[in-house]
Amino acid sequence: MIIANILHPGTMIDIHSLHGSDISQYMATAKSAKHTGIWDTLLGIIPTNIFSSLASGNMMPIIFFSVFFGLGIAAIGEKGKILIDVLQAVQEVMFKVTNWVMHAAPVGVCALIGVALAEMGISALLPLGYFVIITYSTMIIFVLVVMGIVARLFKFRIMDLLKVIKNEIVLAFSTASSEAVLPKMIEKMDKFGTNQGIVSFVIPTGYTFNLDGSAIYQSLAALFLAQAYGIHLSIGQQITLLVVLMITSKGMAGVPGASFVVLLATISTIGVPMSGLTFIAGIDRIVDMGRTAVNVVGNSLATVVIGKSENEFDEQKSEDYIAQFKHVKRDNLESSD
Repeated sequence: MIIANILHPGTMIDIHSLHGSDISQYMATAKSAKHTGIWDTLLGIIPTNIFSSLASGNMMPIIFFSVFFGLGIAAIGEKGKILIDVLQAVQEVMFKVTNWVMHAAPVGVCALIGVALAEMGISALLPLGYFVIITYSTMIIFVLVVMGIVARLFKFRIMDLLKVIKNEIVLAFSTASSEAVLPKMIEKMDKFGTNQGIVSFVIPTGYTFNLDGSAIYQSLAALFLAQAYGIHLSIGQQITLLVVLMITSKGMAGVPGASFVVLLATISTIGVPMSGLTFIAGIDRIVDMGRTAVNVVGNSLATVVIGKSENEFDEQKSEDYIAQFKHVKRDNLESSD
């Protein structure tokens, strides 16, 4: 919001010169979301069909089921060890499959960006290019400065963390799906030094409650449209908007295009016509890739921070794991020479 108030990206375009996109696919979801209260959100954590939750990627019911399923396995003692071995084998298989997919990630990035440009056309993107640049610049500043300060407070370097998860960032960026890197993130954060129990709980939960990239995009988009329509928002109104966005987003976990749906459900609170969102719907895929990557970085940072604050972080294990990436880089430089 500070960036939007300083740079005023919405004043750089003529809103009436833009071409709208079809947002009907989000309208029904947003309409139903407005009638979803806090009790509906809490009750939604309890899965009615775990397989449906797995298929839709709805993380909170999956976590709820997993916790009680794990308690049940522990309660039956020795008999549960067979099932534990099976689940560990499934986990290793998923890690292996994810590794295969990640080798093709760079090709996927080029293909997806190419498709987006082909569908929209350069001429349609140019008027909104300033907004895209500001959004990505804000995300980069947030990761390097804000997250960097948090990392420094807990005595580790954000650049070390980024080196460790760089492949996962690329995959999340290319697929615009943080769930695609979930298995590998759990594995790497464990190797990074955080207790496995904390990793297994914090990362999946973070997909609902710790969406830094989505929060940046939603606040920027809301102020961008308000400025484009000439609507002045006081500091109090902006803070109210931020609170509404944060609360609404918690009830949208697992909803396809959740960030855009949140905007649909809340944009009217600041007097912006809902039709205004049709003008930025076309670039949603482009910024979605960036905000997903930031969400992944934010969840990995939260895992380390919580691990350190709970004294469940192995410093020596972390140093040894980081050193592996430094050796790989050095070996690559020597081989190129």
